[in-house]
Amino acid sequence: MKENNDKQELCRCKWCNLKNIKYLEYHDKEWGIPQYDDDRLFELLILESFQAGLSWECVLNKRDNFRKAFDQFDLEIICNYDEKKVQELMEDRGIIRNRQKIYAAVNNAKIFFLIKKEYGSFSNYIWHFTDFKIVYEIGQTSSELSDRISQDLKSRGMKFVGTTIIYAYLQAIGVIYSHDEECFLYQGN
Repeated sequence: MKENNDKQELCRCKWCNLKNIKYLEYHDKEWGIPQYDDDRLFELLILESFQAGLSWECVLNKRDNFRKAFDQFDLEIICNYDEKKVQELMEDRGIIRNRQKIYAAVNNAKIFFLIKKEYGSFSNYIWHFTDFKIVYEIGQTSSELSDRISQDLKSRGMKFVGTTIIYAYLQAIGVIYSHDEECFLYQGN
């Protein structure tokens, strides 16, 4: 119990709900850490697309349910989802049941797969936009970088990948490092 109290006493980014252990763990051990594993990049891209119009905390609280419902975010399985599976997902109370977002997840999986094929990995694709360097910026919800990536993903046919969602995604996967200056994890460039 002492460890949880210590974690809550540390100064964190303003958006982090200190009363939600899942949020604390996500903030402290995942958000902003550079990700290069395509499986993780895929999971976070799909989860970010479900955030549209909602809070990240809402999605994060359902993350385990999403993993179960979406076959542990196995790209090949999701690429082959059919109408029956979409209906099954629509009936799953443990996830966000939005038909457009579910269809987008299946569609985006197929495009993610094609990008992997084109670039050798999705990691190579997403990191090439910054020449494989981390961008340090705070207090923004979009940028020229998220605009470019959003536009490119949309041109490939992805859905729910607007500039704000992509900016949040880039922060989550560590391409953009955005911990607040007051946060115990803050690192200047």
